[in-house]
Amino acid sequence: MIDITPEDRALIKSHIILPRVLTAFERDIALINTTLKTPGPYVDVIAEAQRKITADIYEIRKQFRTRGIKVYEELSDDDGVVARYKCRGYESEMRLRWSTMAPQAAVVMRKYLGLNEGTRPFVRMPPK
Repeated sequence: MIDITPEDRALIKSHIILPRVLTAFERDIALINTTLKTPGPYVDVIAEAQRKITADIYEIRKQFRTRGIKVYEELSDDDGVVARYKCRGYESEMRLRWSTMAPQAAVVMRKYLGLNEGTRPFVRMPPK
């Protein structure tokens, strides 16, 4: 049995964070549309970021199939998110606390919005 790799863990972590970033962007678009007089340019930038995230989520799912990873349960509580998964027969779980996920999500949001280009991105896609 092959143990889970750091790349596998990064994919699982991205699988947890990226959908939550999409939700945050949806919430932000709704807020922008109701509060700004000219929301169009801001909404366009966020919508483009959402398209990129959606494409990366698709790629993550493809990598899951290739690598034999299956996240079969995600539970949220007051402390964070627990994802239970199987990886090539190895069964485990990953916990991400809200206190650490929020700053990581902010880095991801900046990356997809095209900000802080010089910083290292959080989501690392493994080679195909």
